[in-house]
Amino acid sequence: MATIMELRTKRAQLWEGAKAFLDSHTDKDGKLSAEDAAAYDKMEADVVALGKDIERMERQMAIDAELAKPTSEPIVNKPAAKMPEKTGRAADEYRKAMLAAIRSNFRNVSNVLQEGVDTDGGYLVPEEYDSRLIDVLNEECIMRNLGTKITTSGERKINIAATKPAASWIEEGGALSFGDATFDQIIMDAYKLHVAIKVTEELLYDAAFNLESYIIQQFGKAIANAEEDAFLNGDGNHKPTGLLTTAQTGVTTSGASITADDLIELVYKLKRPYRKSASFIVNDQTLAAIRKLKDANQAYMWQPSYQMGEPDRLLGYPIHTTPFMPTAEAGKAALVFGDYSYYNIGDRGARSIQELRELFAGNGMIAFVMKERVDGKLILPEAVQMLKIKGTAGKG
Repeated sequence: MATIMELRTKRAQLWEGAKAFLDSHTDKDGKLSAEDAAAYDKMEADVVALGKDIERMERQMAIDAELAKPTSEPIVNKPAAKMPEKTGRAADEYRKAMLAAIRSNFRNVSNVLQEGVDTDGGYLVPEEYDSRLIDVLNEECIMRNLGTKITTSGERKINIAATKPAASWIEEGGALSFGDATFDQIIMDAYKLHVAIKVTEELLYDAAFNLESYIIQQFGKAIANAEEDAFLNGDGNHKPTGLLTTAQTGVTTSGASITADDLIELVYKLKRPYRKSASFIVNDQTLAAIRKLKDANQAYMWQPSYQMGEPDRLLGYPIHTTPFMPTAEAGKAALVFGDYSYYNIGDRGARSIQELRELFAGNGMIAFVMKERVDGKLILPEAVQMLKIKGTAGKG
């Protein structure tokens, strides 16, 4: 089996070969024959497939490294001393009681679970499960990795400087001039997000079936998808305010497609301090078109990553893909570029799980609902710039 480095080298060679093929088979009008276009598309698909293989191997290595970690801390105190016991939702008893309650259709509820009773019904998820669920969300949702996550216990007000004072030159003995510095507040609220799944009674009572991992994975993926869509496109109506709703429009294309000049202009529309930690977010379809763009020196602007864990780059900046970014259509934002740490994600409390007892009883199935309360807002709109396609959405 090939190593990651061998796959990276192979991908780089394939990409160089694809670029050379495109250069040598493009006519004077910059077009390819149908046969050559199909051959190039096959080369590009092979490069993309190798990239996915590399990402898969990287995840496997990360999981292997995590599993290889010691399961406990070294014992440094005296043998007679007792290790501190976990309490509340972190206790092993709470986790075991929750799993037993799920498997018994919540008929076997012990007193231990009373420590995690949710005010809206159901029970708060054990801390161990909640941590693993967060890991799933971080892996599936790129905005949770790029944004700034905070935990709130109530409505949270974030103070920002709306305007800043300016310095001015004065003559000796002259009167001082005072600039106005104004301040504003952005309020982080909490919107309820839920996901429900149905489990057959056979699976629920089958001790050999890993119900715990199944529920965490299914809930995590569903919540992550809903979060990512809202963090990018949400209108703030009973959901977070998305990045594209607040970010500034830096560049509008002159035609129906993106050019190399548009991308260069977008980079420098973002103020220099934000460019230090900036990256692109784009849809896969749009990225496929961008990968064929060349700069003034006929060099491809897209740069594949050669290092494990590093994203591919565009104009020297990392590029992230998500299916929830709009495609390159008239009047829509085709991609964004900015420092996404200014997008704040506020988690309100812990997630809770609840059973629906009678809804699917006739079908021999049991439903579980997980709920969370979360909000998201871009605190400084100027920290993210959008590139929009010329025209009006829905019109040619």
